[in-house]
Amino acid sequence: MQSPEIEVKVPVASLSTFERQLDEAGFQLETPRTFEQNTLYDTPNRDLKARGEILRVREYGGHHIVTHKRHPENEDTTSMYKVRIETESEVSDGPAIAEIFTRLGYGPAFRYEKYRSEYTHPDVPGAHLVLDETPIGNFAELEGPTDWIDRMLVLLGIDPATCITLSYGKLFLAWKDQTQSLANNLTFDEIACPVLAPAVV
Repeated sequence: MQSPEIEVKVPVASLSTFERQLDEAGFQLETPRTFEQNTLYDTPNRDLKARGEILRVREYGGHHIVTHKRHPENEDTTSMYKVRIETESEVSDGPAIAEIFTRLGYGPAFRYEKYRSEYTHPDVPGAHLVLDETPIGNFAELEGPTDWIDRMLVLLGIDPATCITLSYGKLFLAWKDQTQSLANNLTFDEIACPVLAPAVV
């Protein structure tokens, strides 16, 4: 299925406080806190990264999702929203898909992990908010029509100036620059013990 993905990220300082805000604002928990693993695939020359595209296999709650993302035509680079054209499908055998990608010349390039909780709001069916606990901090992502995102930011008392559009890969690189970490992937094991972390090749 292909569709535009419109979202913003918001740093979350306190999970308990933010969860209370969600409850008071009428958000409903759809998927309880679940561990998620993501692997991005690319060529040895990182051709997809150079084109601003990603090819990802995600394992989440026993499901495997294959996703391709790309920038839209005539992208507005000044927008406060992150917009990508997303094509994804659930597959029954994630390791088999990973093997196929590898045989076609797309090897693992970056891994990232998080614990994700998913929320919906009756205001707009299909729009949702996810709460991600990552090794480098907690973030909320609001995904849906721009007017819905704007209303939810107001409802939750979030200053739009605090919203970010960076991917987790770019957030990780910024964190590495700040901390001088030797980790190569955004995983709990590597962040906890970066010196022993093997590189993804």
